[in-house]
Amino acid sequence: MRAFPDASLTGLRIPGDGKGVPCLRRARGKRAGAESGAAGTPQAYTGAMETASVLAVCRVHQLLDDPGSVGVTAIDKRPVDGPVKVHKLGLRGDIQASRIHHGGEDQALYAYSQGDADYWAGELDRDMPAGIFGENLRITGLNASNAVIGERWKVGLDVEVEVTSPRIPCATFQRRMGEPHWVQRFTEAGRVGTYLRVVRTGSIEAGDHIHRLFVPAHGVTIAKWFTDPTLEDMEALRDADADGQIRLQPEYHQRFEQLQRRLGV
Repeated sequence: MRAFPDASLTGLRIPGDGKGVPCLRRARGKRAGAESGAAGTPQAYTGAMETASVLAVCRVHQLLDDPGSVGVTAIDKRPVDGPVKVHKLGLRGDIQASRIHHGGEDQALYAYSQGDADYWAGELDRDMPAGIFGENLRITGLNASNAVIGERWKVGLDVEVEVTSPRIPCATFQRRMGEPHWVQRFTEAGRVGTYLRVVRTGSIEAGDHIHRLFVPAHGVTIAKWFTDPTLEDMEALRDADADGQIRLQPEYHQRFEQLQRRLGV
């Protein structure tokens, strides 16, 4: 899987005490303005329930020739009609050309919000049909980029998914979009969407409702982690993982170690 972006590109900030001293630890399992339940016991989401739904379910239409190292790309996703089976590795009938950087249980599905697609339609003065970003789910009523890492959604009658990590733009994505400096623009906008882990399999289709089942108390969102990670964010994620509130994929722990070495802490 693709590594997270370097801190020099995402504006890492170090919270301190005003004297240049990093604040490394907080009260375990706590974050400002939020409380967690007992360690290892996820608390059901009790906040406002948005009216969210799936606008389109997309899977690979055809493999396209690509000058990259793999030679082909499966980024050409397009909407399909009717229910589609969802298994632990994603949609039935979908594939990833590069299994090193894409796919696996922690990147089983990729969700992108209509609001973010509309933003790019305005910026680029062109239509942004479902699947253009390589997404499996085009959704509305819920901002995928602002989802809290580890939150869970119920999609349709039986599928349950967990928010895992931001989408990291690559050269293949830039070639797909045909826009100069696309990787830089996509990164700077922070409208990255989210990868999802499949917790419970089933079937989904366009029109299915999406309900939040659980939102972790740590409060670190996909967009925040991607665009402006702080040491406090990292500590909050690590604490939530240790307490059993969420399950971070290995790349997060590797990233923590890299940043600690870089900061000398």
